[in-house]
Amino acid sequence: MAGKLYLVPTPIGNLGDVSRRAAETLESVDFIAAEDTRVTVKLLNHLELKKPMVTYHRHNCDTAGPGILRRLEAGENCALVTDAGTPAISDPGEDLVALCAANGVAVEAVPGPCALTVALSVSGLPTGRFTFEGFLPLNKKNRKAQLDNLTTEERTMIFYEAPHKLRTTLDDLSSTFGPDRPMAVCRELTKLHEEILRLTIREAQSHYAAQEPRGEFVLVVAGCPPQKAEGGETAALVRAEQLREGGLSLKQAAAQAAEEFGVKKRWIYNQIAEKADESL
Repeated sequence: MAGKLYLVPTPIGNLGDVSRRAAETLESVDFIAAEDTRVTVKLLNHLELKKPMVTYHRHNCDTAGPGILRRLEAGENCALVTDAGTPAISDPGEDLVALCAANGVAVEAVPGPCALTVALSVSGLPTGRFTFEGFLPLNKKNRKAQLDNLTTEERTMIFYEAPHKLRTTLDDLSSTFGPDRPMAVCRELTKLHEEILRLTIREAQSHYAAQEPRGEFVLVVAGCPPQKAEGGETAALVRAEQLREGGLSLKQAAAQAAEEFGVKKRWIYNQIAEKADESL
């Protein structure tokens, strides 16, 4: 019988954030697949655990993945961990999960620390709908293409960034979304020097022009304001009539068409009502 792959989140800065379930899972598995065994051993020492470890990271995942799969198929259980945060999120662990899924090996996720949700929750920006973009591409052309695809994105956007690239990324965000777009710069989350700045992109540029970026960053950027469909009043009336034919009441049709075209609901309602009266 095949074993199971456990996705075990590790603290993103504060060792006190490791959960009891995560600790119990690390204790129960046969071996651990770690991004960097030197980092993971510090967590194991904190938990007073000793476990066999293998390395699994973006530079060896093509060769290490099949080896881990063979051990899982032979009946061993494995815990996959990253240096910090949740495995398989902006991480080559997604390839190992896909490999296990394709070969019928069970995968179980243990909930726990994740920098993107921590940053989103404290950002002060809308949290109901968001898009996680991870690290932007290093290649300038690919980087621009990814950002250009987000120019009309209405959801809150989340990016990861390293300190040495922060200034360039802020410049790119300003060029794409405009310097006055609200954002939150979340630095060193859960660590001793945690810092949350809620400002505009322009203000973030000024701040880090005068101060050397240090630590790991999560950037939370407000989405663009909802885009109204073009076409004006005439198109809004046509749309309202279509909605009425589809079964909506005049009030409901006027409200929806007003929202879609940026026209006053009362105006649409009155125009259609007057037209109906004239036809009597």
